[in-house]
Amino acid sequence: MELLFSGNSGDLTDAVRYEIVRTIAEGGMGVVYEARQRGAGAFSKRVAIKVIREEYSLIKEFRSNFVGEARLVADLCHPNIVQMLHLGMHEQRYYMVMEYVSGITLADLVAQHRINRERVPIELAAFVGRGVARALQYAHERTSPDDRPLGIVHRDVNPKNIMISWNGEVKLTDFGIAKAFDLMYNKEGEVIAGKYEYLSPEQARKEVTDGQADVFSLGIVLAETLLDENIYEGPTNEETLRRVCHMDPPNFIKLRPDIDFKLNKVLRHALQQDKFSRADAGELTLELEEFLEKPGHNYTALKLASYLKKILPKGHASMVDWESKSKSKIA
Repeated sequence: MELLFSGNSGDLTDAVRYEIVRTIAEGGMGVVYEARQRGAGAFSKRVAIKVIREEYSLIKEFRSNFVGEARLVADLCHPNIVQMLHLGMHEQRYYMVMEYVSGITLADLVAQHRINRERVPIELAAFVGRGVARALQYAHERTSPDDRPLGIVHRDVNPKNIMISWNGEVKLTDFGIAKAFDLMYNKEGEVIAGKYEYLSPEQARKEVTDGQADVFSLGIVLAETLLDENIYEGPTNEETLRRVCHMDPPNFIKLRPDIDFKLNKVLRHALQQDKFSRADAGELTLELEEFLEKPGHNYTALKLASYLKKILPKGHASMVDWESKSKSKIA
């Protein structure tokens, strides 16, 4: 290790080693691994590493997207956002080191309820929705060091990008197609960024988006969690886009009778076609908090953790045994 100091400033250089434990997920542009970060004095930390796929590593646009995501989320420090820790390169392939969240995705949770032929409890859904709304509010309101709004929009809020830890923490991840005013590689007006069934009307129409687009997407996610059905998803992409652009929010009480008037109002506010009539992330956070403060609706991370153990005993039992897994070095 080389230490270079001059007065009150300087450089500190050290070698950091990561050992791959297993593959967590594979996506269109990259692969996410669970890994162990090694340091001095037997230091060891569990992390997640996202690596750009080899076939895309030489394509400038994909590299720009990957580096752009790292730059965008580097300073996003919030309990409901997966923290980005480091950006590196190994054998001409960029990789991103992120906070490891031991748990499941919201998509996994909804799927397990489907298997059990049960519906996700209303308070649980509202608790998760509030966590994501808090993350979005924080991202949307971020400013530069000179206090200039950054204009961050996630643009890909969907159940697979919402993590729920075994401790009941809710965290938004994957800013891979997010945009900021000074950082946007997916040009709006030319392409549709995001999954069709979770788009906002503005995204579907290829319009320039702001934070209201993320709120609509979260509204779809929250409704799907409660109904076990994405009411905006059609048999074809064309029908899905038509519903996203033209379908007014339904009366959710008719679709699930135990949804009360207050939550029905919250859902409908998030899913307004006109973005100027739609809740923003701060309003949605406050509305969900007010709902959860009602007698009988109080929900906590501890309750969520306990609930996960109840419905996913095998998930807990099969958590990775770090010492028994084979490992390979990435950097």
